[in-house]
Amino acid sequence: MSDDIAVNATSRSVFGKGASRRLRRDNAVPAIVYGADKEPQSIQLKHNEVIKHLQNESFYSQLLSLSIDGGEGVRTLLKDVQRHPYKMQILHLDFVRVVAGAELQVSVPLNFINEDICSGVKNEGGSIAHIANEVLVACRPRDIPENITVDMAAMNVGDSVHMSQLTMPEGVRLVELGEAGDDSDHQVASVNAPRVEAEPEEGAEDAPSPDVPTGDGDGDSDSE
Repeated sequence: MSDDIAVNATSRSVFGKGASRRLRRDNAVPAIVYGADKEPQSIQLKHNEVIKHLQNESFYSQLLSLSIDGGEGVRTLLKDVQRHPYKMQILHLDFVRVVAGAELQVSVPLNFINEDICSGVKNEGGSIAHIANEVLVACRPRDIPENITVDMAAMNVGDSVHMSQLTMPEGVRLVELGEAGDDSDHQVASVNAPRVEAEPEEGAEDAPSPDVPTGDGDGDSDSE
Protein backbone atom coordinates (compact mmCIF):
# COMPACT_ATOMS: atom_id res chain seq x y z
CA MET A 1 0.00 0.00 0.00
CA SER A 2 1.25 3.47 -0.82
CA ASP A 3 1.90 6.18 1.78
CA ASP A 4 -0.89 8.62 2.48
CA ILE A 5 -1.06 11.54 0.04
CA ALA A 6 -0.45 14.88 1.77
CA VAL A 7 -3.13 17.52 1.17
CA ASN A 8 -3.01 21.06 2.58
CA ALA A 9 -6.09 23.15 3.36
CA THR A 10 -7.14 26.15 5.42
CA SER A 11 -10.26 26.58 7.50
CA ARG A 12 -13.14 28.56 6.03
CA SER A 13 -15.43 30.87 8.00
CA VAL A 14 -17.51 32.40 5.20
CA PHE A 15 -20.35 30.47 3.63
CA GLY A 16 -23.04 30.71 0.97
CA LYS A 17 -23.03 30.93 -2.81
CA GLY A 18 -21.64 34.45 -2.90
CA ALA A 19 -18.73 33.54 -0.63
CA SER A 20 -17.99 30.44 -2.69
CA ARG A 21 -17.97 32.48 -5.90
CA ARG A 22 -15.47 34.91 -4.36
CA LEU A 23 -13.24 32.03 -3.30
CA ARG A 24 -13.27 30.62 -6.81
CA ARG A 25 -12.39 34.01 -8.28
CA ASP A 26 -9.38 33.99 -5.93
CA ASN A 27 -8.36 30.55 -7.30
CA ALA A 28 -9.51 28.67 -4.21
CA VAL A 29 -11.77 25.62 -3.98
CA PRO A 30 -14.39 25.42 -1.21
CA ALA A 31 -14.58 22.03 0.44
CA ILE A 32 -15.91 20.18 3.47
CA VAL A 33 -14.63 17.34 5.63
CA TYR A 34 -17.03 15.23 7.69
CA GLY A 35 -17.51 11.82 9.33
CA ALA A 36 -16.02 9.88 12.26
CA ASP A 37 -18.76 11.21 14.56
CA LYS A 38 -17.30 14.72 14.44
CA GLU A 39 -18.79 17.99 13.30
CA PRO A 40 -18.36 18.81 9.60
CA GLN A 41 -15.65 21.39 8.95
CA SER A 42 -15.64 23.85 6.07
CA ILE A 43 -12.25 24.28 4.42
CA GLN A 44 -10.66 25.66 1.27
CA LEU A 45 -7.79 24.50 -0.95
CA LYS A 46 -5.63 26.15 -3.62
CA HIS A 47 -7.09 25.44 -7.04
CA ASN A 48 -3.76 24.77 -8.75
CA GLU A 49 -2.83 22.22 -6.07
CA VAL A 50 -6.20 20.50 -6.44
CA ILE A 51 -5.74 20.22 -10.22
CA LYS A 52 -2.35 18.55 -9.69
CA HIS A 53 -3.80 16.12 -7.15
CA LEU A 54 -6.67 15.14 -9.44
CA GLN A 55 -4.22 14.21 -12.20
CA ASN A 56 -3.01 11.40 -9.92
CA GLU A 57 -5.31 8.38 -10.23
CA SER A 58 -4.49 7.35 -6.65
CA PHE A 59 -5.97 10.58 -5.30
CA TYR A 60 -9.48 9.25 -5.94
CA SER A 61 -9.13 6.07 -3.91
CA GLN A 62 -6.08 6.24 -1.61
CA LEU A 63 -5.84 7.59 1.91
CA LEU A 64 -5.22 11.33 2.12
CA SER A 65 -3.47 13.06 5.00
CA LEU A 66 -5.45 16.29 5.19
CA SER A 67 -3.65 19.04 7.10
CA ILE A 68 -5.83 22.04 8.02
CA ASP A 69 -4.15 25.34 8.94
CA GLY A 70 -0.80 23.58 9.20
CA GLY A 71 -2.04 21.12 11.83
CA GLU A 72 -1.46 17.40 12.07
CA GLY A 73 -2.76 15.46 9.09
CA VAL A 74 -6.14 13.75 9.42
CA ARG A 75 -6.73 10.59 7.44
CA THR A 76 -9.49 11.12 4.89
CA LEU A 77 -10.80 9.87 1.58
CA LEU A 78 -12.02 11.97 -1.33
CA LYS A 79 -15.76 11.41 -1.47
CA ASP A 80 -16.99 13.77 -4.19
CA VAL A 81 -15.70 16.21 -6.81
CA GLN A 82 -17.91 18.88 -8.38
CA ARG A 83 -16.59 20.23 -11.68
CA HIS A 84 -17.65 23.14 -13.85
CA PRO A 85 -19.70 21.83 -16.81
CA TYR A 86 -17.31 23.21 -19.44
CA LYS A 87 -14.47 25.12 -17.78
CA MET A 88 -11.39 23.43 -16.35
CA GLN A 89 -12.49 24.43 -12.86
CA ILE A 90 -13.15 22.48 -9.69
CA LEU A 91 -16.17 23.85 -7.84
CA HIS A 92 -16.25 21.84 -4.60
CA LEU A 93 -14.68 18.85 -2.85
CA ASP A 94 -16.02 16.51 -0.17
CA PHE A 95 -13.68 14.59 2.14
CA VAL A 96 -14.71 11.93 4.66
CA ARG A 97 -12.68 11.19 7.77
CA VAL A 98 -11.39 7.64 8.14
CA VAL A 99 -11.59 5.71 11.41
CA ALA A 100 -8.52 3.55 11.97
CA GLY A 101 -9.31 -0.18 11.86
CA ALA A 102 -12.92 0.32 10.77
CA GLU A 103 -14.01 -1.22 7.46
CA LEU A 104 -14.84 1.30 4.78
CA GLN A 105 -16.08 1.24 1.22
CA VAL A 106 -14.13 2.88 -1.58
CA SER A 107 -14.18 2.77 -5.39
CA VAL A 108 -10.92 1.40 -6.77
CA PRO A 109 -9.87 1.65 -10.45
CA LEU A 110 -9.41 -1.42 -12.63
CA ASN A 111 -6.01 -1.77 -14.27
CA PHE A 112 -6.33 -3.65 -17.58
CA ILE A 113 -3.02 -5.23 -18.63
CA ASN A 114 -1.72 -7.19 -21.65
CA GLU A 115 -4.34 -5.79 -24.00
CA ASP A 116 -1.71 -5.49 -26.73
CA ILE A 117 -1.09 -9.27 -26.66
CA CYS A 118 -4.71 -10.29 -26.05
CA SER A 119 -5.32 -13.47 -28.07
CA GLY A 120 -8.76 -12.38 -29.26
CA VAL A 121 -7.37 -9.10 -30.58
CA LYS A 122 -3.99 -10.24 -31.92
CA ASN A 123 -5.11 -13.52 -33.52
CA GLU A 124 -8.82 -13.03 -34.21
CA GLY A 125 -9.12 -9.32 -34.95
CA GLY A 126 -11.50 -8.65 -32.07
CA SER A 127 -11.73 -5.56 -29.89
CA ILE A 128 -11.72 -5.10 -26.12
CA ALA A 129 -14.64 -3.39 -24.41
CA HIS A 130 -14.28 -1.97 -20.90
CA ILE A 131 -17.69 -2.33 -19.28
CA ALA A 132 -16.50 -1.05 -15.90
CA ASN A 133 -13.51 1.12 -15.03
CA GLU A 134 -13.75 0.76 -11.25
CA VAL A 135 -15.27 -1.47 -8.58
CA LEU A 136 -16.53 -0.78 -5.07
CA VAL A 137 -14.54 -2.65 -2.45
CA ALA A 138 -14.75 -2.98 1.33
CA CYS A 139 -11.64 -3.19 3.49
CA ARG A 140 -9.74 -1.57 6.33
CA PRO A 141 -7.96 1.70 5.53
CA ARG A 142 -4.51 0.10 5.53
CA ASP A 143 -5.63 -2.51 2.97
CA ILE A 144 -6.95 -0.15 0.27
CA PRO A 145 -5.41 -1.29 -3.03
CA GLU A 146 -4.20 1.22 -5.60
CA ASN A 147 -6.05 -0.74 -8.28
CA ILE A 148 -7.37 -4.18 -9.22
CA THR A 149 -5.50 -5.88 -12.07
CA VAL A 150 -7.41 -7.45 -14.97
CA ASP A 151 -5.18 -9.59 -17.22
CA MET A 152 -6.54 -9.72 -20.77
CA ALA A 153 -3.72 -11.80 -22.35
CA ALA A 154 -5.52 -15.15 -22.63
CA MET A 155 -8.93 -13.78 -23.61
CA ASN A 156 -10.44 -14.93 -26.92
CA VAL A 157 -13.27 -13.45 -28.98
CA GLY A 158 -16.52 -14.01 -27.10
CA ASP A 159 -14.82 -14.23 -23.69
CA SER A 160 -15.65 -11.88 -20.85
CA VAL A 161 -14.37 -11.13 -17.36
CA HIS A 162 -16.88 -11.05 -14.50
CA MET A 163 -16.48 -9.57 -11.04
CA SER A 164 -16.18 -13.03 -9.47
CA GLN A 165 -13.11 -13.69 -11.64
CA LEU A 166 -11.17 -10.71 -10.30
CA THR A 167 -8.25 -11.53 -8.01
CA MET A 168 -8.73 -9.52 -4.84
CA PRO A 169 -5.89 -8.67 -2.43
CA GLU A 170 -6.01 -10.15 1.03
CA GLY A 171 -8.48 -8.36 3.28
CA VAL A 172 -10.37 -6.81 0.36
CA ARG A 173 -13.81 -7.88 -0.86
CA LEU A 174 -16.17 -6.74 -3.59
CA VAL A 175 -19.18 -5.02 -2.08
CA GLU A 176 -21.69 -5.97 -4.79
CA LEU A 177 -20.89 -9.68 -4.70
CA GLY A 178 -21.04 -9.68 -0.92
CA GLU A 179 -24.49 -8.11 -0.83
CA ALA A 180 -26.33 -9.57 -3.80
CA GLY A 181 -24.56 -12.82 -4.70
CA ASP A 182 -24.48 -14.23 -8.19
CA ASP A 183 -27.11 -11.85 -9.58
CA SER A 184 -24.59 -9.01 -9.32
CA ASP A 185 -21.71 -10.85 -10.97
CA HIS A 186 -21.48 -8.24 -13.70
CA GLN A 187 -19.04 -8.15 -16.58
CA VAL A 188 -16.13 -5.75 -16.33
CA ALA A 189 -14.62 -6.43 -19.77
CA SER A 190 -15.20 -8.49 -22.91
CA VAL A 191 -13.55 -9.28 -26.24
CA ASN A 192 -15.95 -8.58 -29.09
CA ALA A 193 -15.89 -10.12 -32.56
CA PRO A 194 -14.68 -7.91 -35.41
CA ARG A 195 -17.40 -5.99 -37.21
CA VAL A 196 -18.30 -7.38 -40.63
CA GLU A 197 -19.86 -4.97 -43.11
CA ALA A 198 -22.72 -6.43 -45.13
CA GLU A 199 -21.95 -6.83 -48.83
CA PRO A 200 -24.47 -5.39 -51.32
CA GLU A 201 -26.79 -7.95 -52.89
CA GLU A 202 -25.86 -9.12 -56.37
CA GLY A 203 -27.45 -6.97 -59.04
CA ALA A 204 -28.48 -4.28 -56.57
CA GLU A 205 -26.29 -1.70 -58.28
CA ASP A 206 -27.87 -2.46 -61.70
CA ALA A 207 -31.48 -2.12 -60.56
CA PRO A 208 -33.09 1.07 -61.95
CA SER A 209 -34.33 3.69 -59.56
CA PRO A 210 -38.16 3.99 -59.49
CA ASP A 211 -37.78 7.72 -60.05
CA VAL A 212 -35.72 7.39 -63.25
CA PRO A 213 -37.60 7.08 -66.61
CA THR A 214 -36.80 3.90 -68.59
CA GLY A 215 -37.67 5.26 -72.05
CA ASP A 216 -35.37 6.52 -74.82
CA GLY A 217 -34.43 9.60 -72.88
CA ASP A 218 -36.68 12.20 -74.63
CA GLY A 219 -39.35 12.04 -71.94
CA ASP A 220 -42.10 10.98 -74.47
CA SER A 221 -41.61 7.21 -74.56
CA ASP A 222 -45.39 6.64 -74.12
CA SER A 223 -46.51 9.21 -76.70
CA GLU A 224 -47.54 6.64 -79.27
